[in-house]
Amino acid sequence: MSFKGVPVRFATSKLWFSHLSRSRWMSPILLLILWQLGSGAGLIPVRTLAAPTSVLATMFGMIQSGELQSNLLVSFWRALIGLAIGVSVGIALGLMAGLSRQGDAVIDPIIQIKRTIPVVALSPLFIVWFGIGETPKIALIAFATIFPIYLNLYQGIRGVDVRLIDAARSFGLGRTEIIRHVILPGALPSLLTGLRYSLSIAVVMLVIAEQINASEGLGFLINNARDFMRTDIIVVCLLVYAILGLAGDLLVRAIEKRALAWQPSLVEARS
Repeated sequence: MSFKGVPVRFATSKLWFSHLSRSRWMSPILLLILWQLGSGAGLIPVRTLAAPTSVLATMFGMIQSGELQSNLLVSFWRALIGLAIGVSVGIALGLMAGLSRQGDAVIDPIIQIKRTIPVVALSPLFIVWFGIGETPKIALIAFATIFPIYLNLYQGIRGVDVRLIDAARSFGLGRTEIIRHVILPGALPSLLTGLRYSLSIAVVMLVIAEQINASEGLGFLINNARDFMRTDIIVVCLLVYAILGLAGDLLVRAIEKRALAWQPSLVEARS
């Protein structure tokens, strides 16, 4: 019997565990293990929280039946339309307030007042105005995503180095050219930061909006699952919400790498 390979295998295992202990995935993996062990031992009742294995089995079953995809598509379009409206309005207001003193005097006080109003508190008013269909759901998402875009773009425009503007003027650039070639590129990092915030808020508001008499979508699945104490379905939908938020964040990061390739930090990272 030979034990020549034992030290090598032991060293490899030790290295793997050492790497895992420093990994950001260590705590989530440990939490899943404890969750599964607690469910298997009966410490976590099914009505309180289904086991990870039950959640995975339910997810695969919902995928095979097409139930998850169809409802996910509905929720995705709600979030996308609301986000598109909110981002468009936020950019328009941010440009008007950031590039004009008159626009700043008119728009910024209204936006600051809007910021102090909890968006969730507006849901009864939106239901009165728009009914209980798709419109109030999209309106809530749009209204909530305006401020992060507006604030970051506004601050980005106002934070552009004055010396760059003076240098552009010395080269004979007019106001339109300065805005196009100096101010907007300088404010782009702030705009993308606002977009990341708006994406995360859009997912949060999607969860809230879909509690308003939804007949389809992830919120509809959660409401039905709550009535029948199906915690496995609830966890599946929550995971999908989380994946939507993560996918949106990764998309903005990819846009940042391309759009901000001129930034010194990114140039140094690539070289």
